[in-house]
Amino acid sequence: MCLKVHETRSQAHAPSDESRIMTRKQKVVQSKVHEGEQSQKKKAKNGKDQNDSTNGKSEDKIAKEYEEFCKVIEEHLSVEQMREILDMDEQDSSSGSDDVLFFGPLDKCPLCSSNLEFDGKRYSCKGFYSEWSSCTFKTRTPPRKEEPLKLPDSVLNSSIAELLKKHQDPSGRPCQDAPIKHLAGIVVSLSGRLSRTHQYWKREIEKHGGKVSSSVEGITCLVVSPTERERSGSTKLANALEAGIPVVKEEWLLDSIEKQEPRPMEAYDVVSDLSVEGKGIPWDRQDPSEEPLESISTELKLYGKRGVYKDTRLQERGGQIFEKDGILYSRAFSLCDLGRGLNEYCIMQLITVPDSNLHSYYKKGKVGDDANAVERLEEWENVDNAIKEFVRLFEELTGNEFESWEREKKFEKKRLCFYPIDMDDGVDVRHGGLGLKQPVVAAAHSSLEPKIAYFMKILCSQEIYRYALMEMGLDSPDLPMGMLSDLHLERCEEVLLQFVKAVKSMKETGQKAEAVWSDYSQRWFTLLHSTRPFIFRDYQDLADHGAAAFETIRDINVASCLVGDMSGSALDDPLSDRYKKLSCSVSALEKDSDDYRMITKYLETTYEPVRVGDMDYGVAVENIFAVEPSACPLDEIKKLTNKVLLWCGKISVRICSASFMHRYSNLGIEIFLFGLQFGKAIVSSDAAAEAARYGFTAVDRPRGFLVLAVVSLGDQIIEVKSPPEDTKSLEEKKLGVKGWGKKKTDESEHFIWKDDIKVPCGRLIPSEHGDSPLEYNEYAVYDPKQTSLRFLVEVKYEEMGAALGTAEP
Repeated sequence: MCLKVHETRSQAHAPSDESRIMTRKQKVVQSKVHEGEQSQKKKAKNGKDQNDSTNGKSEDKIAKEYEEFCKVIEEHLSVEQMREILDMDEQDSSSGSDDVLFFGPLDKCPLCSSNLEFDGKRYSCKGFYSEWSSCTFKTRTPPRKEEPLKLPDSVLNSSIAELLKKHQDPSGRPCQDAPIKHLAGIVVSLSGRLSRTHQYWKREIEKHGGKVSSSVEGITCLVVSPTERERSGSTKLANALEAGIPVVKEEWLLDSIEKQEPRPMEAYDVVSDLSVEGKGIPWDRQDPSEEPLESISTELKLYGKRGVYKDTRLQERGGQIFEKDGILYSRAFSLCDLGRGLNEYCIMQLITVPDSNLHSYYKKGKVGDDANAVERLEEWENVDNAIKEFVRLFEELTGNEFESWEREKKFEKKRLCFYPIDMDDGVDVRHGGLGLKQPVVAAAHSSLEPKIAYFMKILCSQEIYRYALMEMGLDSPDLPMGMLSDLHLERCEEVLLQFVKAVKSMKETGQKAEAVWSDYSQRWFTLLHSTRPFIFRDYQDLADHGAAAFETIRDINVASCLVGDMSGSALDDPLSDRYKKLSCSVSALEKDSDDYRMITKYLETTYEPVRVGDMDYGVAVENIFAVEPSACPLDEIKKLTNKVLLWCGKISVRICSASFMHRYSNLGIEIFLFGLQFGKAIVSSDAAAEAARYGFTAVDRPRGFLVLAVVSLGDQIIEVKSPPEDTKSLEEKKLGVKGWGKKKTDESEHFIWKDDIKVPCGRLIPSEHGDSPLEYNEYAVYDPKQTSLRFLVEVKYEEMGAALGTAEP
C-alpha cells in the first residue's frame, strides 16, 4: 500500500489572508532562518557586501589582518596574560582574547544583559529569560563596548604593546563584518562521483574554513553520492559505517555553504538505516516531507499513566505499572530550551512482571533519535531501593521534591530542568481508537442507523486524531498527548492566558519584545512537547500554534475518555456503546426536509471560496446531522432573548471530537485567529465562509465538519470594530459582543426559522467598517448556557469548477 501524506496546515485562510498561509514546519523553518534573513537585510540596507570597505579596508583584507594578528598574539602573549586581559575588561573566558584585542571588548546581551560567548562561528548568550527559558540571542556582529581596551602592565611592557595600542581606541577598530569561516573545525572526506569534482569541493571547503581528508579517520562526516549505496559502497563507506561516522549527501555541502552554517547532518543522511542502531533520525531534523509519513505510521509507545512503555517489551510478559500507597510509578517529562538547543522528553517507570522481580525503566532523548537516547532497563530484588532510585531520578531531573509533587501537586520550574507531563489514567485515542480496517468492520456490525454508524466511525477512528496532532507538531509517539490530566491542561491554559496578557500589555519593542515572545514560546513547548518547536513572533502564531493547539489537545483528551480502548474485537458493536456515552442524540436529516434545505441555503448564501495556494475550493454538503445535547438543550435556549443561528468554525479534529457534545465551552482566545481579542468566550459568525476557513483539513483529506449553534446574545449587545481593552468585565457581566467585519450579510434577506430564532442568511456585502481587523462579523458570548449545539454539517471541499451544493448520494 502506498500512503502519501501532504504537508498542509489544518486551517485554510480567506483570499485576503493568502500571504499568511504557511504550514507549521514552514513556520519552523522561517523561524530558524529569521536571524539570517535579518542579517542579510541589514547588509543590503547598508549597501555592504564582501567587497565593500570597512574603515577604508576591504573585508577580505580585515580577515587576513585578523589571522595574522592572532598568530602574533599566540606567539607573544602567555595564557596568564590573556586571562588577565579578559578579567580587566570584564569579559567571559569563552569570548577569546584574540577577538577582544582586535575588535574590542564585547558588550552585554541586548536582550537579557548577560555575557556573550563565541562558539567559533557566532556569538550567543548563555543567560536566561526565566526559569523556563534561556536567552536565544545569536549574532555574528555582536555589540562592542565603546570604551578603550584595558591592558595590564605586563602587556603594555611587552614587545607587541604598540600593535595592541592601535586597537585600544574604539574609533580605530575595524568593524566585524569580515567573512566568517562557516566550516571551521569540520573535517570532510569525499567519496565516489559527485556533481562537482573532488578538487572543486576541496577548494570550497578550505575556503570556508574546513579541511578535507583522504581517509575516514578523525573526520566529521563522509560526503557521498546517493548512488553509492546502490553500488554496494566503497571501502570508505564501509569504514565510516563501522566507525559510526555520519554519511551525508552532497547537498549537505551545498546547503551549509549557502546557509552560511553547517546544516544538521541527520536530514542529509544516506545510509544510517544500514547501521546496527537503525535510522534513528530526530524528527526535528528530518526532511519535513518525510516526518508526516513516519508520524502517521508510528505506533504510540505510551498511551497513558498505566501504559507500559512499548520499548521495554515487558508488556508482552504481562508487565504492569507498579502501584503503592495510591501512587502509580510512571512519569513523563519534557524540556524545551531553544537557547541551549534542547528539546527532549524523558520516561521513568517501575514495572511489575509476573514471576519476576521489579523492573525500572529510564529513557531520555529526542523524538525519533532512539539510537542516541539514554536508556536503561534494570531489575531490582529490593522494592524499597527501586523506589528510592525512582525518587532520586525524579528530583535530579526536575529539581523538585517527589512527595510534594505527588501528594500536593506543588512544583516550581527550575532552570534547564524537566517539567512533568502529568498523564491521566486512561488510553490515548491514538492507541485506543479504531485502527486500520477496524472502522469498516465496526460500522458494518453496528446496530446504529447507517449514517449514525458512519458518524461514530469517524469519531472513534485513530486517523483523524493522528493527523490533527501531526499538523500541530504535537505528535510525539513517546508521550500520551491525548491522555493528559486536567491539572496539566489547566496549567497549559494558565500559561496561554499569561502569554496573551504579556504580549497585550508589552511596552518593549524590537529585540526586547522578541525576548518576551521567546520566553513564553519555550514555556509553551515545554508544557506541550512539540517535535518542531519555534519562537512565536506574532498573534497569528499564538493563535495557530498556541490557542488552536491547546484546543486540539483538550478536545482529543475528551475524545480519548469517550473512545477508551477499542483495540479488541470490532464485532461486539463498540460504536453503539460509545454513542450512548455521548450524552446527546444525533440524527441524520433527510435531504428533502425543510431544515436540510434551510441549512444548505444558509451555507451557499454566506460562503466564499477557501483559497489554498493558488487554488480556490468550494464546498458540497455531504450530510447534515441534527444534535440534541443534554447540556444546554434547545428548550432552555428558547426561553432566552435575541436568539440567532450561527456558524462555529473549528479545526477538523474538534468538529469530530466528542468534547463539544460534552461541554460546549471554548477557550475563546482563538479569536486571535480573526484578529480580535474577546477573552474567554464562545465565538461564532454569521458567515459560513468564516467557519469554512477553519473547517478545511487538507487537500488530500477534503471532508470536514461545520457546526451550527443557536446562540442567545442577550438583551444588551456590545458592538465593537476594534479589540475591547477590558475583556475581563465582559466575562464577568456575561454580555454579548458583536465584532463588525469588513463584510456583512444582507439584512434584507434575513429570516426567522422557528421558536423566534433568527437566521442571518444573506449575501455577503461590504459593511461600513472597511478598516475592521475582522473579515466577517463575529459574535462572542461568555456563558455556555447561552449556546446550544444544533447541527453538524459534513462538507466536502472541491476545487472550483465543481458544482457547489448538495453532494449526490
